[in-house]
Amino acid sequence: MIRIDHIGIAVRDLADSNELFRKLLGSAPYKTELVESEHVTTSFFQIGESKIELLEASNPESPIARFIEKRGEGMHHIAFEVQDIRAEIARLEAEGFIPLNREPKPGADNKLVAFLHPKSSNGVLVELCQSV
Repeated sequence: MIRIDHIGIAVRDLADSNELFRKLLGSAPYKTELVESEHVTTSFFQIGESKIELLEASNPESPIARFIEKRGEGMHHIAFEVQDIRAEIARLEAEGFIPLNREPKPGADNKLVAFLHPKSSNGVLVELCQSV
C-alpha cells in the first residue's frame, strides 16, 4: 500500500514559516529536526493522516539552498510512504523511473528515504519513505 506521507515545502526562514503555517493550519508543528544527511532543518505539521514538512537549508551548499536560489520558496517534493522501500525502488526503476539513490538513507521523522528524479515523474521530485 502506498499513501501520501507528506508534502515538502522549501523555506528561507523556518521560524517565520512555522508561524505562517501555525496561523494557516491552526496548530503548531509537532516536531523540529536537523537532518545532517540532507543539510536541512525540518519541521512537521500533522494534517489528518498526512503531514506538511517545512525544509530550511542548514548549509548554503545544500540541495534546499540551491532549490530556493533557482526557484524560490515553495513545494519541493511529495513523499509516499511504502512498506518495503528497497522493493519499491526496484519496482519503480523497472517501470522506467530514475532513482536518485538506489539505496535508502536516513531521513527526517524516523524514516528511510529515497528519491526519484523529477525528469521521470512529470517534473515532481518524488520521495519514497519507510518507517524505521
